[in-house]
Amino acid sequence: MNRKLRMGMVGGGTGSFTGPVHRIAAQMDNKIELACGVFSSSPEKSKLTGRALLIPHERVYFNYEEMFHKESKLPLDQRIDFVSIITPNNLHHPVAMSALDHGFHVLCEKPMTTTLKEAKDLEQKVSESKKLFCLTHNYTGYPMVKEARRLVLEDQLGKLRRIVVEYPQGWLSKTLEHRDDKQIIWRTNPEIAGAAGCMGDLGTHCGNLVEYITGLRITAVSADLSIFIDGGSLDDDGSVLLRLGDSAKGILWASQVAIGHENSLNIRIFGEKGSLEWNQEEPNTLLVRWPDKPTEIKRTATDFLGNEPFLHTRIPAGHPEGYLEGFANIYSAFASDICSYIMDNNQNISGDYPNVHDGVTTMTLINAILDSNSNNNKWVHI
Repeated sequence: MNRKLRMGMVGGGTGSFTGPVHRIAAQMDNKIELACGVFSSSPEKSKLTGRALLIPHERVYFNYEEMFHKESKLPLDQRIDFVSIITPNNLHHPVAMSALDHGFHVLCEKPMTTTLKEAKDLEQKVSESKKLFCLTHNYTGYPMVKEARRLVLEDQLGKLRRIVVEYPQGWLSKTLEHRDDKQIIWRTNPEIAGAAGCMGDLGTHCGNLVEYITGLRITAVSADLSIFIDGGSLDDDGSVLLRLGDSAKGILWASQVAIGHENSLNIRIFGEKGSLEWNQEEPNTLLVRWPDKPTEIKRTATDFLGNEPFLHTRIPAGHPEGYLEGFANIYSAFASDICSYIMDNNQNISGDYPNVHDGVTTMTLINAILDSNSNNNKWVHI
């Protein structure tokens, strides 16, 4: 294509954490430009955000229905190509459904919906619309996560035995009366966040990461969730036993009250031949351990990686890449597929990013975890 893709954004106004992250990631590889948006439920805040982002005032909208209706009426060389949805969870489903109804491809924050029914609804709509859908489980975009996946799928670790994935944070450890931040308010409200709190936010990342790297499906869970903060309505900590594939077993721990932890997502995978370990706070390093030779310390942008992980780095070894670049890899892959959709009639779609089916999978996992927790930690088969 001889132009950038035009993106519309729903959410991400002034004060948003994810808004700037998405905008930086989307534009990092020079494939996408932000063309319009409705950045807040407050019209005034939406206008102020649009002005700060240098969006023409006529393309800063007051609600998503207005945006999709007006954008769909513009000439093909002006209207947006896709929509980026970064609202609170309860709006993901209606906004995505409306975008697809108006003929736009969709990129959506996780979790995809607040209920499994909504997820299946959206899956059917994507299939009927024949549009592309991307879900931003962004950790799959990290080069060393892709290297870990390569090692597992090439059977270098042998048959997998044990997976341990942890995602501790400490940002919700204060009592509720001190939670005056908008992010905290909606993330602890079941009407907005959904039926799962910590597990819906962090647990979905854990489950998606496990299945992406190992290629195995989680087949059963036994869960024990907790609400440690007085007055809380949603889980803020939880442990889940996992069964994967035919014989592998796992442990998933996620917490929002682990004081001292910032964003400590890490995963360890143990096989018959070797093991590996990756930590999101040290994203450029992958440790691979063997029973009969020294530990390998793999680093990004070196000659010792597989081709795909190497292609997902942008700068020479020793120059840190992380959260923004991982997000950008998701956006870049999605943009390439939209270009193929437009230019090649959908013939060369790579799908190298989480999709609507992954969204259904994670909501199915959350349902099973909630079911297990409410029934004395019984094993629930998926």
